[in-house]
Amino acid sequence: MACLFVKYAKQYVEILSHLGLEDEKKEVEKEIEKMIEATETAGWDGEWFVRAYDAFSNPVGSHLCDDGKIYIEPQGMCVMAGIGVEDGKAEKALESVKKYLDTKYGIVLLQPAYKEYHLNLGEVSSYPPGYKENAGIFCHNNPWVSCAEAYLGHGDRAFEIYKKICPAYLEDISEIHKTEPYVYSQMVAGRDAQNEGEGKNSWLTGCAAWTFVNASQFIMGITPTLDGIKIDPCLPKEINEFTATRKIGDTTLHISGRRSNEYSLTVDGERIEGKTVKKESGKTMEVEVTYL
Repeated sequence: MACLFVKYAKQYVEILSHLGLEDEKKEVEKEIEKMIEATETAGWDGEWFVRAYDAFSNPVGSHLCDDGKIYIEPQGMCVMAGIGVEDGKAEKALESVKKYLDTKYGIVLLQPAYKEYHLNLGEVSSYPPGYKENAGIFCHNNPWVSCAEAYLGHGDRAFEIYKKICPAYLEDISEIHKTEPYVYSQMVAGRDAQNEGEGKNSWLTGCAAWTFVNASQFIMGITPTLDGIKIDPCLPKEINEFTATRKIGDTTLHISGRRSNEYSLTVDGERIEGKTVKKESGKTMEVEVTYL
């Protein structure tokens, strides 16, 4: 929740700035700084971000825990919020995800899996190891880590994570995955499970919405703003060009992109500064972007 607060309070600041509400903007910025400080102190465990503190003030998702030492959620969301980017915490957190949580079928929710029920934790420790919240691969929060990798400019890694749970890339393991080959599962059995890689609870997930945000706004880098559309691709090296159509209000952008040794943005044949194409009511624009 701390990470979400920072991420979306920053967007709130943008709205306040857009509306000219400078006094309220300054107050919100103060609260953001306080939350960032709390997250980078009480919320940092040395190699990753802590998941929570229980009702007895004991850390959850810390090296001090016997099981459930590291969780996926704060690593993705903290980085998306920009926390720890300047001092290397963000990079370290994502390195820890790859080291401790990554598998060939996706990123597990936590490690090590809980082996017994913990009254102070409840449901997360009630499932068999490798299933559901107890170290299963939750398709809902895998995109958060992919978004975070793209946020730091790691296009290859972001796309690698994207492909691990995307149904279009799972046809070759249908006999393992077992669920419908055209829909996301809520979770996939993790490394501690008896049937690792087996999909569970298809159709029951918020993953599709987050995957759309991940693919369109973070990997392709086509993001709506208050003024228009920001275009800043973070594509893997295997993708050297793309086309897309994006509408904002009654403005339509036909976007074509190609890899180059520099970033540039051209609208209707004229190069513009920055990375945002401003919306113009009723207009259709031809946009060309070159990306690194």
